[in-house]
Amino acid sequence: MTLRLGLTGSIGMGKSTTAQMFRDEGVPVWDADATVHDLYSKDGDAVQAIAAVFPTAVIENIVSRDALKTLIAADPAVIGQLEKVVHPLVADSRLKFLANHNDPLVVFDIPLLFETGADEWLDAVLVVTAPADVQRSRVMDRPGMTEQQFQTILSRQTPDAEKRERADHIIETLTLDDTRTAVRNLIAELKGQSDARNRT
Repeated sequence: MTLRLGLTGSIGMGKSTTAQMFRDEGVPVWDADATVHDLYSKDGDAVQAIAAVFPTAVIENIVSRDALKTLIAADPAVIGQLEKVVHPLVADSRLKFLANHNDPLVVFDIPLLFETGADEWLDAVLVVTAPADVQRSRVMDRPGMTEQQFQTILSRQTPDAEKRERADHIIETLTLDDTRTAVRNLIAELKGQSDARNRT
């Protein structure tokens, strides 16, 4: 039986870097953001469904994120309508991923893990974290990032302190070497748990 580990963390906490470390160790990783990107790409599975609801959001058979942002800014209710279209397609992608991986451990990289209730179907949740000043420095170093954008993103995410309280595992991402060591230790621990479950 495969152990399903959720990976999440607020913006700037090192989630993408940590996800890559799991891949480097041979652990399959399903990426929620990458899945949505594929759904929105040219002739992606979400394109026609979104076009039917928001025609102005689709340009040359590609879902325009900028157009969606404009629609959401004008009417926040658009988010709920969009989720009704996209969430079932994301769930289908996730199920296909599980069906194709019979590994002892798989990782689900989900930025809004707690916000979407994903912790209900996962076996365990890993939260990556860093001190607030480190987080801020990382985010503000991103091209085009503004203070307002940073605060808006934070306002949509479960606070880091709450994430840590709800986590089964926590990795602090201060240095790459320490993070990689922590990832390797966690993989060994979770694969051991998975093996034990399969023997019972």
